[in-house]
Amino acid sequence: MRRRTDHPTLLIRPSLRRACVLGGLAVGALATTALAQTPAPELWRQVEIIRTTTGVPHIRAENFRAVGYALGWLMLEDYGPRTALGVLRSSGRMGMVFGRDSMESDFLERLTRERAVETYPRLQNETRDVYEGFAAGVNRYITLHRDEYPATMPTDFTGYDIFAGDIGGPAYGGVRRFLAKLDPKQFPPEPRRFGGPPSEGDEDELARDNVGSNAWAFAPSRTKSGKAILLRNPHLVWTSGYYEAHVTVPGQIDFYGDFRIGGPLTLIGGFNKDLGWSTTNNAQRLQEFYALEADPAQADHYLIDGTSVPLRRELVTVPYRNGAGVSSETREFWFTNAGPVIHRANGKIYILKSANDGEFHNGEQFLRMMRASSLAEWKAAMRLRARPTSNFTYADRAGNILMVWNASLPILPHPTGGDTLAIPVTRTSDMWTQYVPWDSLPQFLNPKGGYVHQENSSPHWTNLREPLDTNNRYPNFEKPSLSLRSQLALQLVSGTNKLSLEDVVKLKHSYRMLLADRVKPDLIAAVKATRPTGDVAAALAMMEQWDNTAGPDSKGANLFEVWWMRYGTGLADSLRYTRAWTSTDPTRTPYGLSQPAKAAEAFTWAVAETARRYGAYDTLWGAVHRVRRGPVDVPVGGCGGALGCFRVLNFGREADGKLAANGGDGWILAVEFGDTPRAYSALAYGSSSRPESPWYATQAELFAKGDLKPVAFTPADVEKAAVVRFRPGEPK
Repeated sequence: MRRRTDHPTLLIRPSLRRACVLGGLAVGALATTALAQTPAPELWRQVEIIRTTTGVPHIRAENFRAVGYALGWLMLEDYGPRTALGVLRSSGRMGMVFGRDSMESDFLERLTRERAVETYPRLQNETRDVYEGFAAGVNRYITLHRDEYPATMPTDFTGYDIFAGDIGGPAYGGVRRFLAKLDPKQFPPEPRRFGGPPSEGDEDELARDNVGSNAWAFAPSRTKSGKAILLRNPHLVWTSGYYEAHVTVPGQIDFYGDFRIGGPLTLIGGFNKDLGWSTTNNAQRLQEFYALEADPAQADHYLIDGTSVPLRRELVTVPYRNGAGVSSETREFWFTNAGPVIHRANGKIYILKSANDGEFHNGEQFLRMMRASSLAEWKAAMRLRARPTSNFTYADRAGNILMVWNASLPILPHPTGGDTLAIPVTRTSDMWTQYVPWDSLPQFLNPKGGYVHQENSSPHWTNLREPLDTNNRYPNFEKPSLSLRSQLALQLVSGTNKLSLEDVVKLKHSYRMLLADRVKPDLIAAVKATRPTGDVAAALAMMEQWDNTAGPDSKGANLFEVWWMRYGTGLADSLRYTRAWTSTDPTRTPYGLSQPAKAAEAFTWAVAETARRYGAYDTLWGAVHRVRRGPVDVPVGGCGGALGCFRVLNFGREADGKLAANGGDGWILAVEFGDTPRAYSALAYGSSSRPESPWYATQAELFAKGDLKPVAFTPADVEKAAVVRFRPGEPK
């Protein structure tokens, strides 16, 4: 899945890039296989959109094409040009709209689009209908809102262009690191993303731990209602574009959840009347670098299995706008049967072999999951293996709960080379050729204790009653890890008490800072040993009274955070803690402070620094940490994952010195599966990114308070909460 991802410029090294500017009209036109489409001006008749109180759209469509059409229209209406530009990029026409400076991605996008055209007939009709409808919705919106787009913005997007954004591509993320190791002079390493003195770079240090998600599922044995409960709570930056919506086609689909701005079927979590699921990021290695022997006797050939095999050469011509005219540029790309060529040097041909390269069922898999009515049907969709990553946490009306550590994990015939080593290859058997079977991946189905949890740690402690063996069967399997956030989650969910849906929502909004539980006793002892006076003594007394939370009214959390960043930044865990985390004691480590003198010195500094930043060392957490969106400016509780909070929030410093939430916790969905699902949700940044939209800030204060809104799922509930209804693109 590649949507919204720009390709690196270093895919083909300069000596392998052959570029020439050709005057005149464009050459190498896009494939334009005819697609049977209902004209966009007519699709508006087949769908109605009802917005409920906070602006959530409920799409009532007659067919899947109309579902796609409505989603396309809505994403442009609510998020402006972002989706249209993503579709333009997937169509390989950035240069034709914005000129040569914007054409870089067009070369590889056109190769991907060729794959989309080739595989499109192999999709199910319903999937194609969604893609084609989405394209029609985008075209219709642009046509009726030309003032929002460049004059050259096309309005002839097709299902191919939408589908191309969901085609799997090589995992190019590690290429630069690999090439920098291979030839640092030609490919200098990228500068570090994070850094800076502790007094200036605190937010960067914390941000490393703030990208991820939380997910819980409870079996009927653990709930007061005797019904399964699912919690979905992804943590990403607030520009990630989660889009809350409800789509229905009578007798075909009735699904409520989150889509992603940019496409109709890119990445989805939510529920229907029978089941639901959530995704969380996991750590896996799905690609390897290999070094093939170049054939010394034949140009552009490599030797494998005792045979000389030709490289495949692809010439890609991209037109671009050049003033009032159009020019074009042609580049060459080289491929092997195992993956793209990324470098050639010293008789070697270096390639990248990636799982999911060319996979085209991503959208189809999610659509099948959305329509599934049982665990068996849902698993059948998962076995398509089109989604190469992510943990999936599941619950259903039948009372099942499940956590799957999902990955298209290669079975390696060698130790992994990581991003710094290319594995030498002389035979096909030297490379991976198969995936670990899906049913052999770590899975917890209806475990003892009636719960599963996932917070981006390894799956080994998904359930403490049934832990996995920490001796991994596969060398590229995720290494054992259990973050402070995950440990706090276990404290919240691993008991024997029965929970209501409201109890789960309350637990999710825990403000506890587990790091403080683990290190504050040593900090207090270290500072006391210095016999502090004045503000330091007063601050120490405050810390002793602090309840170790990051709630809006917490007094002590600001000082603790500033202190920790001074003390811990740049230190290995073995130098931070008395005992670093260990898999032999996974739920009680890390703890203590290994450098008491350094901790006391950092505390003295932090007292003055906190007062400098925030006006006083005892400022309330919520006086500094805010949710600001439109007219909303309110305190919020939650902290960075490095501090051990379950409600992870990331903040950016504002001009007035306050910290405004901009990532981490943002989308929350909790659902109980009875005969009719009962659910609550909140999307911090609302249904629109447009400040002028009435839906821009409707959920911000709700979110900041730790409250959720009831989800309108049944037709009666939707009608009761309806505030706006319209047919998108209806002629005025």
